[in-house]
Amino acid sequence: MEELRREALRTSPPIEKGSFRTPDLVDLATLGPTVHFDIRYATFNNFMGTPMYTEARAFLERPAAAALQRAGKRLATEGYGLLIHDAYRPWYVTKMFWDATPRKLHGFVANPAKGSKHNRGCAVDLSLYYLRTGKPVEMPSGYDEMTKRAYPHYAGGTELERKNRAALRRAMEAEGFTVDKAEWWHYDYRDWPRYPIINVAFEDLQNQVSVR
Repeated sequence: MEELRREALRTSPPIEKGSFRTPDLVDLATLGPTVHFDIRYATFNNFMGTPMYTEARAFLERPAAAALQRAGKRLATEGYGLLIHDAYRPWYVTKMFWDATPRKLHGFVANPAKGSKHNRGCAVDLSLYYLRTGKPVEMPSGYDEMTKRAYPHYAGGTELERKNRAALRRAMEAEGFTVDKAEWWHYDYRDWPRYPIINVAFEDLQNQVSVR
């Protein structure tokens, strides 16, 4: 893992041409008490088996964060709260994921040669929890599960699991997000092409990128 990290930190993100908005990341902890967090990449409970982040935090570009907040309000009327697993991801972490994942499973991870919507602060990995109990809802697969059960159109699982997945998708799509073709939990905000790839660790964000 340390070898992967050293290699990723030695490598630079792809050079992009064009004009981009200045990053303006919002800490999702400011969106209100009904937004809960389970930042797996700050723990050992992830597909890499080790913490990838030094802090359990989540950030999105301001328009995406506002859209997520609106989606959360829609879902609250149905008895759900948002459970955030990941959002902005430094580019070097994307490279580590790619390098550590077998080629046959590359459809589940972003190619660092192109950059990820996560790297732009315009993607969020999330699920739901029940407002009444505070417990996570049932979904057709686990988070970061690299199987066909993760596909948003997977027809298996229980009726309740599919109902919960559909509720999340309706609310997110109504606010300008699009679900990933292989992951029911991954949503990209429509403005992602307008933002540059960011390669700044969480602990350095305040000094290098606007964060509020």
